[in-house]
Amino acid sequence: MITRERPQGVLWSPDHRTTTVASLLVVTLIAFENMGVATAMPTMVAALGGQALYSWPFTMFLVASVVATVLSGRVCDRRGPGLALVAGPAVFLGGLFLCGSAKNMAMLLAGRALQGLGSGVVLVAVSLLIALVYTDRERPAMYAANAAAWVLPAVIGPSVAGLVTESLGWRWVFLGLTPLALLGLLMLVPIARRLGRPEPGDRQRRAGVAAAVAAALGVAALTWAAQHPSGPALGYGLAGLVALAFSARKLFPPGTLTARPGLPTVVVSRAFLGGAYAGMEAYLPLTMTTVHGYHPAAAGLPLTVSALGWSAASWVQGRHPDRSREMLLRLGFGLVASSLVIFAFVAEPWCPGWVAFVGCVVGGAGMGTAYPSISLLLFRFSPVAERGFNTSAMQVADWVASALTVGFGGVLLGLLASAQRPSAAVLVLAVCLTALTLGGVRITRRWPTRE
Repeated sequence: MITRERPQGVLWSPDHRTTTVASLLVVTLIAFENMGVATAMPTMVAALGGQALYSWPFTMFLVASVVATVLSGRVCDRRGPGLALVAGPAVFLGGLFLCGSAKNMAMLLAGRALQGLGSGVVLVAVSLLIALVYTDRERPAMYAANAAAWVLPAVIGPSVAGLVTESLGWRWVFLGLTPLALLGLLMLVPIARRLGRPEPGDRQRRAGVAAAVAAALGVAALTWAAQHPSGPALGYGLAGLVALAFSARKLFPPGTLTARPGLPTVVVSRAFLGGAYAGMEAYLPLTMTTVHGYHPAAAGLPLTVSALGWSAASWVQGRHPDRSREMLLRLGFGLVASSLVIFAFVAEPWCPGWVAFVGCVVGGAGMGTAYPSISLLLFRFSPVAERGFNTSAMQVADWVASALTVGFGGVLLGLLASAQRPSAAVLVLAVCLTALTLGGVRITRRWPTRE
């Protein structure tokens, strides 16, 4: 009887141990920063006298991340991920120092831009590093470990950031992470040195700087419009859509906008799932607070439960690396669709608020099942010379779809309801997001035969 080695053990073998630890450390660091900054932002902005620019630190991070993600994919396809693995954490570290020592809003915004650049670069590079170092059967376990690396920051990140802000000062939300950032950088340097340059492929798609900037401005405009719904916001939101349409041909694989079977369907699947879940996450706390009377701190607890469900499902799929990824992706879509149906019920005052926790467990499980499958399918369908391009395309598609669904929710809130009585708008949003995920089930039914 032949027994197969469990892929989980391979992550900690002598050949992979350093890569596993370094990758997870960097991911955890970025996750803590993402989860903690929002908690400390009111204090830091008030201290620097920048209340009128409150949302700009988030916008600067987003714009820089989009540009860095696109250009990192291009550089990684040309030179391999080695340079990006070192440059990304180094730039992120510089951003932490600049934010932690900021004397005014200009310095804070510059630091946030550096953090966005470093984050975008390193996330693409780590994804390609996983593709290079781990085999197809080992990758599900690594994706499960990555999901787990987000759970602790999701659960305790906001609370720790609040405690640090109150006891030590907001600057230590950034400065306290610098030792970990430096450690991650030092661990990645020898790994990067061992990575050679990729062999040139027969064909390579590369996104240009103009397309990257247009995409970044488009996503920023959509996000800003979603956060500040108004007549003018509709105008620059539409301008953002035009910018994205201009960049789409350069940023996405051919056939993405029509969900052509194969690689385009994989990218569209990430957009559908990311957008649907972002729309739910954006308006669930509002629903729990205004419709069901939850305290603001308790209103976010369903999202914490969602993170736990995500990690648990990702761990389960990691223990079954030979399962059909196409089937798991459809299962993930189905679970997320079920959670959005529950979200629609939670929007109504007659539905108990605790039902949201059930929906978030189911939805988190769907995301934890589908996202690793999407990453695996992306690399299976991608020529080696275009892995960086396709990885960045997948991430940008996620951001674009998320901006669109959150913005659409803001439009519905203005047209059908209000922030004080959001039920009608949230119900329509939940129905639309459910339809989006059911569309994902439909487009993933047919796949081309792979050699």
